[in-house]
Amino acid sequence: MDTPLTVITERVDDIPLLLAQLQRMDVQPLLDDYFPTHGNWQGLSLGHVVIVWLSHILSQADHRLNPVQAWVERHQETLQQGLQQPVRALDLSDDRLESVLRYLSDDAQWALFEPALNQRQIQVYDLHPKRLRLDSTSVSGDWTVNESGLFQYGHSKDHRPDLPQLKLMLATLDPLGLPIATEIVSGQRADDPLYIPAIGQVRQTLSQSGLLYVGDSKMASLATRCFLQATGDYYLCPLGGTQLKAEAMQAYLDPVEQGAVELQEIHYDYADGHTALIARGYEQTQTRTGEWDGHTWTWSERQLVVYSLAYAQSAQQAFQARLEHAQTALAALNQSGRGQKAFPDEVALAQAAEAILTRYRVKAYVQLTYSQQVEQHAVRRYRDRPARMVEHRRFQVNGTLETEAINQQMQTLGWRVYVTNHPAAALSLPQAVTVYRQEYLVEHSFSRLKGHPLSLSPMYLQREDHIKGLIRLLSMGLRLLTLVEFQMRQALAGHQETLSGLYIGNPKRATARPTAELLLASFRDITLVMVNARGQTYAHLTELTPLQQQILKALNFPVSIYTLLGPVSDEPP
Repeated sequence: MDTPLTVITERVDDIPLLLAQLQRMDVQPLLDDYFPTHGNWQGLSLGHVVIVWLSHILSQADHRLNPVQAWVERHQETLQQGLQQPVRALDLSDDRLESVLRYLSDDAQWALFEPALNQRQIQVYDLHPKRLRLDSTSVSGDWTVNESGLFQYGHSKDHRPDLPQLKLMLATLDPLGLPIATEIVSGQRADDPLYIPAIGQVRQTLSQSGLLYVGDSKMASLATRCFLQATGDYYLCPLGGTQLKAEAMQAYLDPVEQGAVELQEIHYDYADGHTALIARGYEQTQTRTGEWDGHTWTWSERQLVVYSLAYAQSAQQAFQARLEHAQTALAALNQSGRGQKAFPDEVALAQAAEAILTRYRVKAYVQLTYSQQVEQHAVRRYRDRPARMVEHRRFQVNGTLETEAINQQMQTLGWRVYVTNHPAAALSLPQAVTVYRQEYLVEHSFSRLKGHPLSLSPMYLQREDHIKGLIRLLSMGLRLLTLVEFQMRQALAGHQETLSGLYIGNPKRATARPTAELLLASFRDITLVMVNARGQTYAHLTELTPLQQQILKALNFPVSIYTLLGPVSDEPP
């Protein structure tokens, strides 16, 4: 009697590469060391569950819990070969994944695990920390707010003030953007007080001083600057409206307008090889005094007064647009007709006009005047009422642009004042501007975390401990993407090579700076086919392309992470 023929097909894609990278990062043994599980835990360890789950998230760009078990069942052979141990779909059930999130939400254990994970990456990739970036973002969701909870209403960076949110502070290591510290706090918290605790977390990992911390204007609070000066580190950040009022800015521009200072040109080297003028500026020194740890500290602070060409253009365009919108809105107040509000007196009209100027932030640049028009309307005879003329008083507003104030404002747009305590010998004015210009590195990390492929937003979980655990889980995925990208770009730069074939629809396009997302996507459509007949299993794996082999070589992974899945026999039974 013939035995039935069984055919199993699995999509392999980037799973072996993801598992190999997570194993290189020592995610599994470190998790198992720092998050001991209950004695009743069976099957795959917590660390193994995490690396399988992260492989699913990164491969499918989906952080939801419910699809994972079915995905594991469809990829058992690939996962078992990658882990070198049996894998059951039940090991990644919804209940098991929720347990993982609860373990990861433990603040005390995470505070021990994260520095250990960071130190491992610094050793493996021979990183030499010199500069870090700090920034925060908000994550919104349809959550229930309670007084002491994580989810609160606050200033939303997602432009969803109607939704509760939490805040995430991230510290990343230059030049690769590797996450070093992640701090999750309630959504109503101000950004300024988050920087010192984040720096403290960084120091638990790096245990060194003399580092340069780069942040936006929220890091420029005097308390943060004094803290860094007092504890042996450096800062670089622009002064914001809190530290530098509009009228005070003129004091920095007076020497420029009077020709008392010589502006230094600042050029930027772009990734495509061309260099362009991006800014001009000068610097001066000021003595700064602050309080920290019960002591008064005094130091010399460099102030970098910089005019950015791109910033000036965008700021001027935005300012002109606000003026135009305000003028249009003022003109609409004067229109008469059906559906148009008629103001009963000049006071009501003035309130509406002032509200428009406040909304568009142009109150200092538009002069309002009011007038009154008397209009007569004929009323026809009706029954015993004779025909007559009726007077209506209509109030109007006129907005006149304050040309001198506008011109003065246009001249100030594009100027910023950066402050640093770093010695000029190691961080010149052009270098400081170039360093700050690379602030997009941390923004790119937020884009990955909240968008593709880590897909934190939209958030499908409701419990605070589950959400905290998920953010920490995804931060490990962010580390993977960062390290893959960093190593690939380093390898290409070292051999002066480029990669072609990454861009769908343009296979000849070459790049020396591929993203991790493109690298992983290049492994799509690798398929494993297994045929079982007469007690013998025959396997066939899609042959790796030259591009895929080049990527594995550059990342220092053997092709065997794929080929071990390959043919027992190339011939069908």
